[in-house]
Amino acid sequence: MIKRLFDITAATTALVVLSPVYIFTAYKVKKNLGSPVLFRQTRPGQKGLPFEMIKFRSMKDAIDMDGNPLPDSERLTAFGQTLRNTSLDELPELWNVIKGDMSLVGPRPLLMEYLPLYNDEQNRRHLLRPGITGYAQINGRNSISWEEKFKLDTWYVDNQSIWLDIKILFKTVQKVLIKDGISADGEATMSKFRGSQSIENSSKLENIYE
Repeated sequence: MIKRLFDITAATTALVVLSPVYIFTAYKVKKNLGSPVLFRQTRPGQKGLPFEMIKFRSMKDAIDMDGNPLPDSERLTAFGQTLRNTSLDELPELWNVIKGDMSLVGPRPLLMEYLPLYNDEQNRRHLLRPGITGYAQINGRNSISWEEKFKLDTWYVDNQSIWLDIKILFKTVQKVLIKDGISADGEATMSKFRGSQSIENSSKLENIYE
């Protein structure tokens, strides 16, 4: 309950303080990428339950002849890259925090399609609400492997505290300012997760919540 109270207070304060930035960013997204300004996508939350995460749009709509979206590297504009480099695209997630879908700090919500690919240990990252930032984000973000990222996520699950959250938030600001770990080598952001080497030991998500 202390963590939830901290999340609501901090997220509400941040929305008020950063409202001019929020409005200006929305204007620039509209001008550079058109409508919609917000990107909405279903992501797995606590216990793997789906919720709609919102971000500022950072990619243009571009599809191939078969109607499939082009690779991220081809849809991500210079403006969109700037949004990601500064993490301004994450600002709308403060609403997700206030609603209770997310926390300020926690394992980042990934794609729904990854759920069947996690092994038992990796599934433990869903024991908590997902976060805007997390322990993995201050220790490599997208420049580390999926396995390293999941180990950092589960370490946080076992060691979470308000003081650790505050430390991670301050470290996140530092990482954003120096633009560290934004993308993996040779990728616009991060390569897709294809499953771990121990995928044969994976089980249904609900098994770890019983």
